[in-house]
Amino acid sequence: MLLAWAAKDFPAWGDPQSPASSSPVASHFIANTGVDTEVPNMVTAVLADYRGFDTMFETVVVFIAGLAVFSILRGGPKSRTRDREFVVDFEPDLIVTNTVRLIVPVIQIFAFYVLAHGHVSPGGGFQGGVTMGASFILIALSWDLKTALARFPIERCFTVAALGIVIYAGIGLLSLFLGGEFLDYAHLAKIFPVSPEMARYHAMLGVEIGVGFTVTAIMFALYASLSTDGRMRDGL
Repeated sequence: MLLAWAAKDFPAWGDPQSPASSSPVASHFIANTGVDTEVPNMVTAVLADYRGFDTMFETVVVFIAGLAVFSILRGGPKSRTRDREFVVDFEPDLIVTNTVRLIVPVIQIFAFYVLAHGHVSPGGGFQGGVTMGASFILIALSWDLKTALARFPIERCFTVAALGIVIYAGIGLLSLFLGGEFLDYAHLAKIFPVSPEMARYHAMLGVEIGVGFTVTAIMFALYASLSTDGRMRDGL
């Protein structure tokens, strides 16, 4: 109720005179995003390019959060909840599992679509990663965690999560080695047959893929850890 009452002070939707729209920073992005990056979606350009350093460390925070939860639950006191056994003695529902078999590929294809089309429509690495991670959680809920871990083992989760950060930072380091600043994608035009603007366009897709890897893996790892109290068996 307090938030709804405070929302009365918000400027009208799309008001060009609102503080967010009239500030020099916002005006710069609105005027120059298309020129600098060839990316129609200004949100993606801001997140993955103009403030790419911040977004990279947001991805690192997600990775560290997953490691922290996994380490705490795996290394906690043995008596905390280890005496509470999860009884899993049931046959997966035929209707549920066959429905999931049909929709999981669709969910995963849509996750790739959201990731790849983040330049021109709402989406990107975080959204695509969450969608992909949800597909593995759906498998665990429909069958059991063992079935989901057979497709995406917990060790591979952290390998994929770390790979995502390596991809992101690697693109930034490559820009640095080519004479630019860290995450200055325009300098990638020196090795790719594209303009500096298109180099930034394609590099943003690369870093979004890295973000998608990390978010997908950590989201599923968090579910696996929390649902089993770190035991990686039985669970919900």
